[in-house]
Amino acid sequence: MSNSNTAGQVIRCRAAVAWEAGKPLVIEEVEVAPPQTNEVRLKILYTSLCHTDVYFWEAKGQNPLFPRIYGHEAGGIVESVGEGVTDLKAGDHVLPVFTGECKDCAHCKSEESNMCDLLRINTDRGVMLSDGKSRFSIKGNPIYHFVGTSTFSEYTVVHVGCLAKINPLAPLDKVCVLSCGISTGLGATLNVAKPKKGSTVAVFGLGAVGLAAAEGARISGASRIIGVDLNSSRFEGAKKFGITEFVNPKDHKKPVQEVIAELTNGGVDRSIECTGNVEAMISAFECAHDGWGVAVLVGVPHKEAVFKTHPVNFLNERTLKGTFFGNYKPRTDIPSVVEKYMNNELELEKFITHKVPFSEINKAFDYMLKGEGLRCIIHMEE
Repeated sequence: MSNSNTAGQVIRCRAAVAWEAGKPLVIEEVEVAPPQTNEVRLKILYTSLCHTDVYFWEAKGQNPLFPRIYGHEAGGIVESVGEGVTDLKAGDHVLPVFTGECKDCAHCKSEESNMCDLLRINTDRGVMLSDGKSRFSIKGNPIYHFVGTSTFSEYTVVHVGCLAKINPLAPLDKVCVLSCGISTGLGATLNVAKPKKGSTVAVFGLGAVGLAAAEGARISGASRIIGVDLNSSRFEGAKKFGITEFVNPKDHKKPVQEVIAELTNGGVDRSIECTGNVEAMISAFECAHDGWGVAVLVGVPHKEAVFKTHPVNFLNERTLKGTFFGNYKPRTDIPSVVEKYMNNELELEKFITHKVPFSEINKAFDYMLKGEGLRCIIHMEE
């Protein structure tokens, strides 16, 4: 248990509450209950805005659940722990993650999977697993959680299985971006596509996740990294993530997979799709070289989307793979991704384009809605 004077007490603090879909968040005083069995309460120091937050805040095409505290890309310090928590204590530095690792289920015991049965992402659930209740309230009325993290609050309560304990020397204002998007793109390349040194890689979509996939290709020593995006203004900035060439499908009369095949003498060795657009997924698969090409899907499609390709594309020895959170197990693997940053193998500063104080969190939404920048860090203490 924790020895801090707030352990076991309700904490009153500020949180940015979404009261209804698409309306600006409101900074409110909320009450955060103590952690229950297998739960941890943490103080969030830095949080970042990821497109997933915006998507569910807009609530176009999902079940709207309000009032809610969004946020899932963050870094913080453990304030207190609930019953049954043995591997974390007050003062530990952690990254909360939208998916978890219970260490018990078949997925957690498999070397191949990171899709924990108990803790994998559930965007509809707005309460804690242990008792089906929220730990947040305003004047006795519950405020819902989001993907088990709800980091747009000075304090939050998270299941122990969704917390990666990291090196306390790592700067939380940088490594917080590893708790979602950057690890997703990086792992898609390093853990799933696994390009060999000197190989050719195509990356579809040059947002933060796609640029993290490119960063993975750069770290792997790829000789050519072709960026594919409908926005040509993204090319210049993408160069520092290793992108060597740029293709805008709108600039060509023929399908982009044919353009890439011509550029690369038959196709790329590896392609990584980070847009969620099903046409881009098909292009990413079909631009992989026959005989050995591997395409990895990262982007989340519309639920009605259907992937169509001729089976001969598989018979010609291409591989299509999917990935979830870059195939990283949060507790086991994310601490070592933080070490890659600490050892200067991985650059994070270039992903961080804006910073705002917590009181101006709505500015972060504006930047993302306008497509400006990559990641905006929100610092909780003004």
